[in-house]
Amino acid sequence: MNIAFERIYGIPNAMRHVHPHGKTDELIVQEMFRSHLERCGNEPEVKTLLERYLEILPITVRDSKNFHLMPGVPGLLSYLRSRKDVFMGLGTGNVEEGARIKLSRGGLNRFFSFGGFGSDSGDRAELLEAGFQRGEEIIQKKSPRKSIVRWVIGDTWRDVSAGRACGASTIAVATGGDSLYELASATPDFLFATLEDKQAICEILKGGVRA
Repeated sequence: MNIAFERIYGIPNAMRHVHPHGKTDELIVQEMFRSHLERCGNEPEVKTLLERYLEILPITVRDSKNFHLMPGVPGLLSYLRSRKDVFMGLGTGNVEEGARIKLSRGGLNRFFSFGGFGSDSGDRAELLEAGFQRGEEIIQKKSPRKSIVRWVIGDTWRDVSAGRACGASTIAVATGGDSLYELASATPDFLFATLEDKQAICEILKGGVRA
């Protein structure tokens, strides 16, 4: 985002006043406009900035020395994918192309055939709802009478709030920008420091543990 903004508007390090955790790409871009240009970006400007960002992102992700998967993620995803009673989607504020680029380096795209993205909406609850509806349509086509329970696993208070707005139960994990204390203040149904306790999380998703 920094590189894209500088190439278009000549302003370096434009993300320095932006705290992106849990925000959609659209909100992040608008914060950059307001912070440095003292106005909101119009639709063509936002589109152009995101297009430039997506041109740069593959190289940035490929060359990043800080790229790493959070503790417990690969093991948990592999286990959940093996379960017939779990259907996983991705909910992210990234536009879909950007999300897929980031997941690709970690080998995680294979776990998410559908999702809700920042390209669906700038509002986190709305994009999560879009993802839920896509997943539920797939499930209902395969098993029309299947009952569905919604869950959101996220690492910011915004994930908890958006999940609640979609009628989902929530699991918060402190591997992102929010601390355990900040996440606890958002009152998720369950709270973990990492996703390493695969058994406990799976018991929760099966309904064997109650908040």
